[in-house]
Amino acid sequence: MPQIQLTIAERKNHRAEAHHLSPVVMIGNDGLTPGVKKEVDAALNAHGLIKIRVLGDDRAQREAMYQSLADELGAAPIQHIGKLLVLWRPKVVKPKAQDEDRMPGPRDFKVLKYSTRGGQRPEVKTLRVLGNQRLTPGGQVRRAKKPKQKSIKKGRQT
Repeated sequence: MPQIQLTIAERKNHRAEAHHLSPVVMIGNDGLTPGVKKEVDAALNAHGLIKIRVLGDDRAQREAMYQSLADELGAAPIQHIGKLLVLWRPKVVKPKAQDEDRMPGPRDFKVLKYSTRGGQRPEVKTLRVLGNQRLTPGGQVRRAKKPKQKSIKKGRQT
């Protein structure tokens, strides 16, 4: 796969995002082994933007590693500064499976409890209401009411 070509502004943005990252992959004195390439590919799939530390002292060899990783893995070379290499590849968006039987999750509500004295601030409480609960006007959490079942006999009389 050929490497991705980015504009200067895109490269600048990715450089700023990578500033706080720690190196994810370290390349030892053996250089680019198949295991290292596999780890870099897995890190790019997981994170998208990664830093790589190269332990060798030869600058030309580091530059060759940098370009070969970008070419072979289809990544964009972002930055090569000292012994650190920064690569970027867009993350693959995985479609989420929709579960039709899934019920809504818990909801958080803020409840204000006013003081009996007028000059004080109201007390703010955050309450978590689960799917089978409801919030009363007084700010209490109760179980949801079940619908009343109609009698089969009463249904026939009408």
